[in-house]
Amino acid sequence: MSLEQNQNHQQCLEKLLWATEQLGVEVSPTQLAKIAQLIVQTMTGPRRCFHSTEHMFEVGGSTDAIEILAGLFHDIVYVQVDGSINFNFTYYLAPFFREEGGKLSIRDTAELPNDSTFEMVAAVFGFVPGQVLSPFAGQNEFLSAVVAAKALESFFSPSLIVQLTACIEATIPFRPLSESGLTPSEVLYQHLKSTNEQFNLQLTDEEIRQTLKQSVRVTNRDVGSFAHPSSAVFLANTWNLLPETNHNLQKTGSYTVRDYRIAIQKMTGFMNFLKPKTIFQHFQGEPDDKTYHSLVEQAKKNLEIGRLYLESKLITNTILEALSLRLGQDISLAIMMGELPDSGYSLGRLGDSFPNLIKPYQPTNPIEKEVCSLLNVGRSSGGNYDLKTSPLTAFVVNFIGFDGIRQLREQSNKFFQGTISSEDFLASCNPDLIRIIANEVIELLENRKLALRHPRQQLASDLVRNSNNE
Repeated sequence: MSLEQNQNHQQCLEKLLWATEQLGVEVSPTQLAKIAQLIVQTMTGPRRCFHSTEHMFEVGGSTDAIEILAGLFHDIVYVQVDGSINFNFTYYLAPFFREEGGKLSIRDTAELPNDSTFEMVAAVFGFVPGQVLSPFAGQNEFLSAVVAAKALESFFSPSLIVQLTACIEATIPFRPLSESGLTPSEVLYQHLKSTNEQFNLQLTDEEIRQTLKQSVRVTNRDVGSFAHPSSAVFLANTWNLLPETNHNLQKTGSYTVRDYRIAIQKMTGFMNFLKPKTIFQHFQGEPDDKTYHSLVEQAKKNLEIGRLYLESKLITNTILEALSLRLGQDISLAIMMGELPDSGYSLGRLGDSFPNLIKPYQPTNPIEKEVCSLLNVGRSSGGNYDLKTSPLTAFVVNFIGFDGIRQLREQSNKFFQGTISSEDFLASCNPDLIRIIANEVIELLENRKLALRHPRQQLASDLVRNSNNE
C-alpha cells in the first residue's frame, strides 16, 4: 500500500475499533484490520475523486458508533464510478445477485440461499426476490449494505445489522414523496417496524425512532456540500464529481472539447432536475425545524448559483466545440485552450490576450454577482483535470451578458441533438465574439507551430519575442 493508503487504513481501523468497543462487540483487531483493508482498497480506487476515504469519514461523523460504521460502508459499492464491482466483494454478493444484459437483479426465490442476514437487509430496503436494481434508485446502497452486513454478521447481532442497514439505506439520495405522501424517512420507519416484527428483533419503538434519527444525520452529512455556506466549495465538490462518471476527464490534457461539454451538459441537466426539498431529510425533530429549513434554503441558493454557472460554462464550451469542428472531430480541449499550468508546457492559454471591454456586463442581482465572482476568482479548488477559474466563460459573460447566454440555450440544444450544424450554431452567436475567440485559438496554434520549429529550451524566449513583435 502507498503511504496515503496506509494512513487511511490506520484511520479506518481506529474508527472500527472505537465503534465496536462502543457497541460492546467483541472482535479481534486482526479481523477488523482485514475489513479496514477491504474498505480502503475500494475507496482509494483510481476513479474515486469525490466518493473517497475523506468523504466516508466525513459522512460517518465522530460521535455515534452506528453512524461511523454507516459512513465507512455506505459507498463501498459504486458501480457507475468504479466501472465494476470490486472482485473481493463477489464473495459476499454472488449468492444473491445475478447480472443479465448489463443489469443487476436479485436472484429469484428458488435460487436464493436460506440467509436471514440478506433477507433482513432486503426487508429494510423494501426489495424483493427477482427485482431488477436501478443505479439511480438504491442499487449501490443496497449492494454496499449487503457487503457490510455479511462482513460483520459473525460478530454483530441481527438488530445491530438492521440499524446499520437503515443508515445506509437512508443515503439513497434525492427521493420524492412516496405515492402515499410519505417522506423517505417515514417509509424507512415503516420498513424498520415490519422488519423488526418479521425477524423478531425485539427493538423497541424508541430504538427504531433513534435509528431513524441516526440515519437522518448520516444522509444529511452525505449531501452536506449542497448547503455549504460557500458556493465556491459547493462547486468544487461538484467538479470532483464530474470525472467519477465522465471517465474521459481523468485523462488530463487529452480529453476532448466534446468530452468536457458532455460532462458539463449532464451536470447542468442534473442541477435543473434537482429539487432542494428532496436533498435533506428530517424526522421527528432531527434536525430541528430551524436547522432543516436553513439547509433547504442554502441548498436552494447554491443550486441557483450552480445552474447559472454551469449554463454559462456549457454555452461557452459549445462555442469552443463548434469552432473545434473546423479542425477535426476529436480535438482535445488542451489544443483549443492550452495546457494546464502544472503540465510543464508554457505555450500560452486561451484568454491571455483577450481585449479589455469598454462596457463589460454588470450583474443585475446577487446570484449573477456571485457567478461572476466564481468565474473570475474561481471555485475553492479545481481538481487536477481543470482550472478552478473560468477566464473564457468570464469573457463571454462580460461580452454578451447572462441574457445572451440564455438566448443561446435553444440553439445549443439543437446542436447537441444534431438538428443544426456547428456552423449554424456559430451563426446564431455574436459574430464579434466568435471572431475574438477564434483569433485567440489561432494565436495558440501559432505558438504550437513555433514550438515545432525550435528546441524546447529556446521556446520561452521565442514566444516572448513573438509576442513583443505583435
